[in-house]
Amino acid sequence: MSNADQCLRVFATYLLTHHREVTRIREIGRVHIEGYKPWLAARPGRAGAPRANPATLAHRLGTLRMFFLRIDEWGWDDAPPRVPMFPGDVPKQRHPLPKALDDQAASRLLVAAQADRRLLVALTVEFLLRTGLRVGEYTALAADAVVLIGQTHWLHVPVGKLHEDRYLPLHPRLVELVAAYRATHVPQGHRLLLPRENGKPLDRHTVTRFINKAGAAAGLGHIHPHQLRHTLATQAINRGMSLEAIAAMLGHKSMDMTLVYAKIANRTVAEEYFTVAAKVDALYAHPAQLPADDLGPNMARLRREHARMLGNGYCTRPQAMDCVYETICESCTFFQTTIEFRPTLLAQRDDATAKGQTRRTAIYDQLLSNLDNDAAS
Repeated sequence: MSNADQCLRVFATYLLTHHREVTRIREIGRVHIEGYKPWLAARPGRAGAPRANPATLAHRLGTLRMFFLRIDEWGWDDAPPRVPMFPGDVPKQRHPLPKALDDQAASRLLVAAQADRRLLVALTVEFLLRTGLRVGEYTALAADAVVLIGQTHWLHVPVGKLHEDRYLPLHPRLVELVAAYRATHVPQGHRLLLPRENGKPLDRHTVTRFINKAGAAAGLGHIHPHQLRHTLATQAINRGMSLEAIAAMLGHKSMDMTLVYAKIANRTVAEEYFTVAAKVDALYAHPAQLPADDLGPNMARLRREHARMLGNGYCTRPQAMDCVYETICESCTFFQTTIEFRPTLLAQRDDATAKGQTRRTAIYDQLLSNLDNDAAS
């Protein structure tokens, strides 16, 4: 509320200085916003800075735009006839991904954490390095978050930043660490999986201190917790884990449409995860650089079999749906072709016509017609 109040007062200051004729909110128009933006950008920032930083400008303009949107939605009598601000009035901010730790730095960090006298420090660093959880997800893990499905332990990550929960395979090393910590420090009936030793919940500031305590012991600079998440993703990508499986494990909502098919199955995600985990284990045991071209067996098979190339197009049938009809591809719904195969399709159509195969001829005519329509559009 204090920040919103300040943002609106700054805009009011501009109006009092340059547009004293404006006495009601409904009189504010586009011309006032256009004048306000350069005026705001020219104002000095805090601590003697000559200009306000981009984050401050975005916050103040974003708050002002939200004010106009809300009073319009609520039907205020004094609201302007139309919202005087556009989305483009709020400057976009750059949010670069935190830099991942390289192999040597990640290994040194883990070794230093494992040597810490406090088990929770070692557990926190290793947990985040091996799962890629967001800090908020880690601190909110419920006491029953670790579940055994078949022969594999899975971690139930609760609803969080993206308003959805997920399960991810849990490394056996983490299963052992969690069990050891809970047996020593967590009383029966506690609602959290990994609280502090005194029973209070962890928070992001404490987690950051844990990571940087180990980082300092390893001779590293300041490390943001999100770097551990990015580190796991980078290690997995470099060692052949598919983007789809990584997105499923890390909960990347932006790939939901792709994951409808590419998520494959939980069993396959688990197999790929443990394939990569074995290579990461080797990294931590031997800090030397590992080859980046190792490919998990499931993705190798998927890349060989998915979108199989035919003589006149491609078969896009998922490899989990095996096909025994290998001689009638052109009439299958999973058959796809492109303009580059038009000469082959023409030759096949002519061959079918010469042999009096009317049904086969009709199929090729339809495929050629579709290609011509696509080319025309």
